[in-house]
Amino acid sequence: MKNLSNAKFPEAKDTFSIVLLALVDAHCNFIAVNVGAYGKSSDGGVFANSNLGKALHRGSLNIPDNLTIPNTDTQVPYVIVGDEAFPLKPYLMRPYPGDKLDDRKRNFNYRLSRARRTSENTFGILTQKFRLYNRRIQAFPKHVDYIILATCLLHNFIKKYDSYTYNYVTQQADRSNGHTLQHLNLQGGNATTDAFRVREVFTEYFNSEVGSLPWI
Repeated sequence: MKNLSNAKFPEAKDTFSIVLLALVDAHCNFIAVNVGAYGKSSDGGVFANSNLGKALHRGSLNIPDNLTIPNTDTQVPYVIVGDEAFPLKPYLMRPYPGDKLDDRKRNFNYRLSRARRTSENTFGILTQKFRLYNRRIQAFPKHVDYIILATCLLHNFIKKYDSYTYNYVTQQADRSNGHTLQHLNLQGGNATTDAFRVREVFTEYFNSEVGSLPWI
């Protein structure tokens, strides 16, 4: 699973916010970044109009074939983990909505949340390492996009070649309250039958004997 997340960064005069949409891997690396949309843009539109969103919709990415879940005969597609701000797709899992959920659905949401922590930690590391995100960015809007992209690239570079600094920053990010980043508003969207089916397969696995966690 890959993690998809988003955040808003305030511009200097606080007249608008810049949206950073990012896909990260299990090792807190940025592998796809889209920046430039404004905070007032439609939340669904930010993802749908991004190069990543368009490529996923067309099926033009080089994604491996379906994989068999360990200790089962069930095959599932590779999926991205997202929060409530993203629509449910066969390639994008979001939590079950609402508060009155049965144990099965609550368990799925818990497992999804655990996986989603990777993207949250990645943003936390980014803001701890580059302190410009802890205040309004003092730059013209046309330059802010390049600043954000540059820090994402430097994040990957530092993580690869400076393990001491990275480990320290990771510890700091884990203790961060994350007040700098603003999550996008929740979004529904018209999910397809295939999307519901894929989520249900994962739900069944997480609640089965072979897919359960010992502390649940």
